[in-house]
Amino acid sequence: MNGNTSWRAANTALLSINAIEAPVVVTSDELDERLAGTMQRLGIRPGLLERVTGIRERRLYAGDVTCGEAAATAGSKALSEAGVDASDVGLVINTSVTRYHLEPAVSAVVHEAMGLPTSAMNFDITNACLGFVNGLQTASAMIDAGQVRYAVVVGAEDISPMFDRTLDRLAHQPVTRQEYLDEFASLTLGSGAVAAVLGPADAHPEGHRIKGGVARSGSSHHGLCVASAEQMVADGRGLLEHGVALVGEAFDAADEEWGWSSGVARYVFHQVSKIHMAALVERTGVPWSKVPESYPVLGNVGPASLPMTLAREVDSLEPGDRVLCLGVGSGLNSAFCEIVW
Repeated sequence: MNGNTSWRAANTALLSINAIEAPVVVTSDELDERLAGTMQRLGIRPGLLERVTGIRERRLYAGDVTCGEAAATAGSKALSEAGVDASDVGLVINTSVTRYHLEPAVSAVVHEAMGLPTSAMNFDITNACLGFVNGLQTASAMIDAGQVRYAVVVGAEDISPMFDRTLDRLAHQPVTRQEYLDEFASLTLGSGAVAAVLGPADAHPEGHRIKGGVARSGSSHHGLCVASAEQMVADGRGLLEHGVALVGEAFDAADEEWGWSSGVARYVFHQVSKIHMAALVERTGVPWSKVPESYPVLGNVGPASLPMTLAREVDSLEPGDRVLCLGVGSGLNSAFCEIVW
C-alpha cells in the first residue's frame, strides 16, 4: 500500500531555535586548489563543484570541539532564549549523524554538558538528514502525552575527520573518474550545531505552534547513499531523481488534508545543492520567493541543515505565518512538519 503517515500535535509549541555556525570557512575554490592534480588528470575543469552545487563555502570545526559539546552549547543558548531553566527539562534528543563511537549515545554527552537533571531522559534519533524533524515529532508526542513538560532537540555535525580523509584520498590515491564522482557529495558537506526548545502550548501563548506533519518511506532506494566514518559514497543522479520524486509524492498526497500548496509563508527544505533545490521547487510548485537558502554558505549540514535554515529566518517571520519544514534523507525517507508562527 502506498501513502503517507500523518501525525498531529495537540499542545506543543516551539519556544526557541538557536543555530551556531562552525568557525572555519573553507571555500570551493580552496578545494579545487587541493584537488588540482587529480582534477587535471581526470579531465575535470576547475569550478565544477561550485557550478554544479551552488555551494561557495562550507564551515568546519577546528578540531577542539566535539559534536556533543557543540550541541550542548546550542541547547543551553536555546534554553536561555526560551526562558526555560535547565532543571525543568524532561527530555533531550540528539539527532546528529556525527558520532565518534557507537556508545554511549551522544545525548549523554549533551545531557551532562548542559547540566540537565537526572530526571531528564536522553537518547539519540539517527535517520540521516531527517533526524531533527523526527526529533520534533517525537518530542511533541511526549509533551502531548504528559510524559515531559519541556524538551530540547539538538543536532551538531562535525564532518572534518571524514572530509580530511576524503580530500587526502582524492588528492593522493589513483582514483578513477567514477570514484571521484562517487565521493563528490562528500565535498558539499559542512559542520554546525542547532537546538530547539519545545514546551506546552497552553502555557506559552508566545510560542510557535507545532501543528504536525507527514512521513513517507522509499526504502527500496536505501543503497543510493551509504556513509561510514571513513567515507561516503553516493549516487548523485539517483538521489536527485528518487529523492525529489519521494518528496513530491508525499507533498501531493498531503495537500488535501494539510493545504500546503498555498497559504504557507516559508517552505524550509533540507539544503543539498542548487540542483536539488530547483528540482524540489519545480516538483512541488511552491514559489521560489518563499524558499530560503543556506547551502551557498553553509553547505549541506546533514540533519542540522534544515533547522539551521529555519533559525536564519526567525527574525523575518510574523505571528500567524505558516512554516513548512520538509526534507528527504538517505534511506530514502521523507518527513514534513508544519509550525505556525
